[in-house]
Amino acid sequence: MNHSRAQFVAAVAALLLQLGAAAQQPLPSAPAANQTPAAASAEAQSEQKAPAPVHKITDRERRQATKLYLEATKLFAKQQYEAAMKDYNEAARLDPENPNYAAANEVVRSHAVTELIQAATKARIKGDAQGEGAALQRAAELDPRNVQVAEHLRAMADDAADSQTKSLYQKDTESLTAAPALEPLPGKRSFHLRTDRRQAIENVFHSFGIEASIDSSVTGPPVRFEMDDATFAQATQAINMVTDTFTVPLDAHRAIVAKDTRENRTQYMRQEFETVYLGGMSQAEMTDVGNMAKTVFQAQQVAVQASSGTLTIRATTDKLNAFNETLKQLLDGKSQVLLDVKLLQVVHNNLRNTGITPPQQITAFNVYTEEQALLSQNQQLVQEIISSGLAAPGDTLTILGILLASGQVSSPIFQNGVALFGGGLTLTGVSPGPVKVALNLNSSESRELDQLQLHLGDGEEGTIKSGSRYPIETSQYSDLGTSGINIPGLTSAGASGSLSSLLSQLNSGAQTIPQIEYQDLGLTFKATPRVMRSGEVALTMDLKITALGGSSINGVPILNNRSYSGVATVKDNAAVVLVSQVDKEESRALSGLPGLTEIPGLNNVTNKDITKNYASLLIVVSPHVVRWTQPAGHTPIVRIERGRAAM
Repeated sequence: MNHSRAQFVAAVAALLLQLGAAAQQPLPSAPAANQTPAAASAEAQSEQKAPAPVHKITDRERRQATKLYLEATKLFAKQQYEAAMKDYNEAARLDPENPNYAAANEVVRSHAVTELIQAATKARIKGDAQGEGAALQRAAELDPRNVQVAEHLRAMADDAADSQTKSLYQKDTESLTAAPALEPLPGKRSFHLRTDRRQAIENVFHSFGIEASIDSSVTGPPVRFEMDDATFAQATQAINMVTDTFTVPLDAHRAIVAKDTRENRTQYMRQEFETVYLGGMSQAEMTDVGNMAKTVFQAQQVAVQASSGTLTIRATTDKLNAFNETLKQLLDGKSQVLLDVKLLQVVHNNLRNTGITPPQQITAFNVYTEEQALLSQNQQLVQEIISSGLAAPGDTLTILGILLASGQVSSPIFQNGVALFGGGLTLTGVSPGPVKVALNLNSSESRELDQLQLHLGDGEEGTIKSGSRYPIETSQYSDLGTSGINIPGLTSAGASGSLSSLLSQLNSGAQTIPQIEYQDLGLTFKATPRVMRSGEVALTMDLKITALGGSSINGVPILNNRSYSGVATVKDNAAVVLVSQVDKEESRALSGLPGLTEIPGLNNVTNKDITKNYASLLIVVSPHVVRWTQPAGHTPIVRIERGRAAM
């Protein structure tokens, strides 16, 4: 066994040396300070090899590289990282001019190394050293310069070194001196004594090679002690019961025996102290353990350090042993679960505007009246047109056409075309409204993914918050500064009735101070896992979504809350999905002629404006049991360091 452990330590050390050699590759040296740039350039050109012939990338290689890139992206989405790396490398080899292939390969490499580190951590918690070593070795092969991989390998090497058998002097230097224990002669003895108490005690201890020092408090009438084939432990226990005494070892071959009283035990019993490392316990649980040590086991001194996760206790040896056995039985059956929580938010916006909008209004007017109005409003322009010879003085239609064509005169009734009917002074024009054709589609979809992990004990509650904190003004109070206020009759001479200016002085010195309370907005998710005997995990989940309502009462904003509570039973490494519809809006508008637009079939031609907006939140929770209920015989989860206290 020691030979195999030594081989394991050597393999880990060799792997660490390879990582160190890769991280310490020499960099290209700079030119010397006394070397001219021309000499350095000439030397660099002399050392430079002949350039290799440039390979021209064909269109076939580019298409093949693009195909491999798309296939690798699909593999990356399926979390098949090493297969994706292989395709990305091949794509980069075929088309080295495209930098996206090499960048994608580095991203996939980091994901692959992270997954291997997580697998190694899980194997470490389970106590699977072989699985941990295989995962870290593969991670080191993928990324030899990764600092996290090197740190995990060093931790694994330290664990392997600690498991080796240490010499006696090493154990003594790493721990405090333990309490002495008696080393009696082997074998069994028989006793047939009828004498005084002190002599009987000395005879029993002396028969096993132990020198007993009897305290002066041991007194009383003679005793009769009969016992056959007794070991040292049986004989000393029996003589202590007969003589009403207790034994305290001084070293391996000497002990002191005193009358069993509370005062003597306080004086002679050797006090030991130990530090118990309780990793993963909450502050309340550690406080309960400290109270148990004080009340149940009557420990004289108990110190709980919640920040470091330690419990220091001082008591006698028998009480410490009983406390440790009780604590191990309480903690050995506690499992640990790793919750993988993924938050996926999908926001979709769709705006569609299609169809034809017919004229909504028709304008009818008298042509002669409109002509005379335009001519009378633009007499100066009319005179310029006639003087320049563009139109005769009585040709009103030509003058009107020139005015409209020049752009200096405009009329809304002539912009959309004119239909004329009638004649003379009754000539009438009809101008329809504009006709609009709409073909517009605007659609967008966004996704946001957040992934978190919670390492929880069996029955331990974990909380995830995603959002922001919004300040809300809850109240105000005024600071009425009274410094410098003159109150007649109190602070100065005068009648107390003349206090008319006191109120104005107080109001001018008052300062309003707001009271602010921060409210958590967004998502609050709580989960409590419990590992069942069937191997499944019962998840107690509480989901709460808080958002601003858009209105307020007395300046305090109204909050909209949505909550969900439930229990789901999930298999190990399976997933449970929670869907919450956060927001959904849909509006539809029609534009057309009354009556015709409502006819089935024609409403598809008229203008339709449809707007759809919705946002949904998807929560995926996957429990992974990283530590099952610990069976008897395995390494305890409580680490204890014991030492002897000063007398």
